[in-house]
Amino acid sequence: MTFDNIKDIQKNISLASYTTFKIGGTAKYFYLAKNTKDLIKIIEATKQEKIPFFVLGGGSNILVKDQGFDGLAIKIQSSKFKIQNCNSKFKIICDSGTLLGKLVQETSKKGIGGLEWFIGIPGTIGGAVYGNAGWPKDKKNIGDFVKNVTILKNGAQFTISNLKCQFGYRDSIFKHNNNVILSVELQLPKGDSLEIKKRMREILLTRITNTSQGNSAGCIFKNIKLGTLNKKLFEKYPKLKNVVKNNFISAGYLIDQCGLKGKKIGKAIVSEKHANFIINTGQAKAEDVVMLISLIKQKVRDKFNVQLQEEIQYIGF
Repeated sequence: MTFDNIKDIQKNISLASYTTFKIGGTAKYFYLAKNTKDLIKIIEATKQEKIPFFVLGGGSNILVKDQGFDGLAIKIQSSKFKIQNCNSKFKIICDSGTLLGKLVQETSKKGIGGLEWFIGIPGTIGGAVYGNAGWPKDKKNIGDFVKNVTILKNGAQFTISNLKCQFGYRDSIFKHNNNVILSVELQLPKGDSLEIKKRMREILLTRITNTSQGNSAGCIFKNIKLGTLNKKLFEKYPKLKNVVKNNFISAGYLIDQCGLKGKKIGKAIVSEKHANFIINTGQAKAEDVVMLISLIKQKVRDKFNVQLQEEIQYIGF
């Protein structure tokens, strides 16, 4: 099927409203995939005609260029999932567009543990797997619970194991190829529903207390692995030893130590509450954010000789 024969393709749609940053220009083409069949159909059509595309999840962790995206943005609406009780564990098969909030609520009701830390995250399971989303305080990552992933590769569907997903810190094989996640099979432990809900309330309170409210993409930078740092850095800054958690140093801490909380370029500002967040204070441009990111990286590099790496994905750049 050719691209032109597919119905319901929209043109020149603003992407800002589809992102948590509320920033960005228009997509040349836009398509709402209501189910997996729609998703496969549209992707194959774009590949045949060599039209660039990207798949929108919940809209977090991305920054769209002010000039927009010269291709097709695909928003997945399919969010079906089924839960199977398998002795001491549960098997959950989810469409990639399944909302994390919905998944957390339904699993917690049934006394299924493992996903408590997703509470309050505006994303999809496909996006979470793509970036191996996690909760550092509990050393939990979505990759820990993935049994396999069904993907679209060169027009055919394949199911690959957890090992082949190559999960790493905020990373997976899907960031390094053009394969599209269609569905995910999770394996989750049984738990106590009351304890799970209690933990969810604690995590949600932590998010509200420690992270910034407002339009943001979430954490801008990855935290820094302890093993990548020069030992001389700890001799120069002894206090760094006190902020090491689970073999990582918070990027937000380094940014804060550079005195960048409250730093503003245009309508984009480094959060006063959590320095690893950039807030759109209203009508911010992607260029404002890019310049602020560049400044942060420069200041941290100059002070600590540490090269920060972005956690967000750039669209259209």
